[in-house]
This record gives sequence, C-alpha cells and structure tokens, in this order.
Amino acid sequence: MMVNPGLLELLGLFSLVTFVGSLLVVPWVIGRMPADYFVNHWRQVDQSHTRHPVVALVSFVLRNVFGFLLFLAGFAMLFLPGQGLLTMLIGVCLLNFPGKRTLLNKIVQNPSVQRGLNWIRRKQGKELFLFVVAIDRGR
Repeated sequence: MMVNPGLLELLGLFSLVTFVGSLLVVPWVIGRMPADYFVNHWRQVDQSHTRHPVVALVSFVLRNVFGFLLFLAGFAMLFLPGQGLLTMLIGVCLLNFPGKRTLLNKIVQNPSVQRGLNWIRRKQGKELFLFVVAIDRGR
C-alpha cells in the first residue's frame, strides 16, 4: 500500500497547527469568559437578539463559523495531540443550535471538565467558574 507523502505532510502540519492553536486559543477564550458564563449566559443571548438585525446576523455567522471550526479541530485533537475535549467545549459554547443549553449543562456537570476549566482559570489568576448544581431526582 502506497501512502501519499503530500497527504502525510498535510496531516502533520494540521496536527502541529491544532496542537499549538489549542495551547494558545483555548486558554485565551476560557480566560475571557465571565465566571458565571455557565449560569447566566442565556440572559446575554436573549439580549443579543435585540440588536440591529445586520449586526445580529454578522455576529451569528461569525460565532457559528468559528465555533464549528473549533469543534472540528477539537474532534481531530481526540486523535492528534492537543486539548480535544476543551476545544470541542469552547466550540459548542460559540455555536447556536437547539438543545445547546441542555448539552452544555450535561458536559460541565462532569467533575473532570470543571477541574480542567478552573485549572486554566486559576493559572490565569481569574475567578473560578460557577456551575449549575445538578439535582438528583432519584432516578
């Protein structure tokens, strides 16, 4: 079986870019998020819909394109070097889709995800994230 050397070089370059990019972009984005993002973000989303329609549309498109690219890069980092799960989480935070709130709440209820997010916040000297407390309904 012959392997295309150009394809291997392209995959190697992609791996390097996603690894370095995740080391720079993910902590930067996590540091810029407000500490109550996972509790109060929904109010800010509702307020953003009251902006001028053109500004709202441009913001919607840019956030979703960047979020989708981060999600894809995070998925690739599950198999390549990098912070795959955190990159996918940041991508999901930027995307707009039905069920996003429920999905994010389920993801950030994972104690290891909370530790990872707050570890980055601590290293930056930022206030730790607040999380919605899951209520066990005895299921």
